[in-house]
Amino acid sequence: MKLNLTPEEYSAKAKALFEQGYNCAQAVLLAFEDITNLDIKTAAALSSSFGGGMGRLREVCGAVSGMFMVSGIVRGYNNPDATDEKAKHYAFIQNLAAEYKKENGSIICRELLKLPGAESPIPEERTAEYYRRRPCGEYVAHAALLLARTLEADEG
Repeated sequence: MKLNLTPEEYSAKAKALFEQGYNCAQAVLLAFEDITNLDIKTAAALSSSFGGGMGRLREVCGAVSGMFMVSGIVRGYNNPDATDEKAKHYAFIQNLAAEYKKENGSIICRELLKLPGAESPIPEERTAEYYRRRPCGEYVAHAALLLARTLEADEG
């Protein structure tokens, strides 16, 4: 797929969106708004449930969920009988997950952040201290970079 930005620009855009207060999934999905053709309000609402490892349950990392959402929009299948397309898409998703895990050690939020499972549903205040001790901005940047590079390499 022909991208409009470089992988590094998508990465920087995703990190900046996270630093504006969007959750990890929102930051990644919104960074690719130029190729998903989703308006910002719809994309932000669609991905809002996936922050904090899915509603602060600390399950699949929101940055990974964001990568998967973009992948589904730009490369997914929509026919329930499309067995070959489904298998090809799932292979693409599994490759993304494996690459992310190879670089970061996991795709699970609580493992990445070394936290227990589900926490209070109340999100932490985004302060300078929050950003200093949380590596989430780097995970978001890496997810966007990985996805952009993979989409770019998959052009052929």
